[in-house]
Amino acid sequence: MTTSTELTLFADYFQIHVCDAEGDGDLSEAWTEQTVADHLAVAEDALGIGTVVNVNVSVTVAVLPQEPSDDSSAFDHVVEAGLHVPSGRLMVMGCTDYGPDAAAFEVPPGWNRVRVSQSNLFRAAQADVDSDQSPETTERIRLQVWAAPESPAAVVKRWSRRPGACDAGGSAR
Repeated sequence: MTTSTELTLFADYFQIHVCDAEGDGDLSEAWTEQTVADHLAVAEDALGIGTVVNVNVSVTVAVLPQEPSDDSSAFDHVVEAGLHVPSGRLMVMGCTDYGPDAAAFEVPPGWNRVRVSQSNLFRAAQADVDSDQSPETTERIRLQVWAAPESPAAVVKRWSRRPGACDAGGSAR
């Protein structure tokens, strides 16, 4: 059974967070020059998703029974990472949001895989602080979550600020 939810989150400091509801979610050491370029900072119980804007973004969260098929060609930037969720409750929130008020989702307790697919990045970056004023310029993020063994982060498809400049493959460092 697939559960899908639409959220609007404030991407303060150009990021949103995905974490275990009972973990500490400490990403303070996870952000580096490389993880900023990858749009993904990884800690055992938390992920920081880098955005191109510092305003509201549209987020779809889908909890899946198994790994989804690869549809990265439909997105600008796609990354994946393992995430430990021992509580079985996954929080998705802006990085300055108040945890108890954050959206929470039931996931299989233990290790999960999170695929982050981002779209509309060029238009959002061009519109900058006004990007959330119109659906045509709003940054869109899809989070797909499924039970999977622990595995390293990977960049499936990389976006560049230049229109039409992206490449597939590679892995996060």
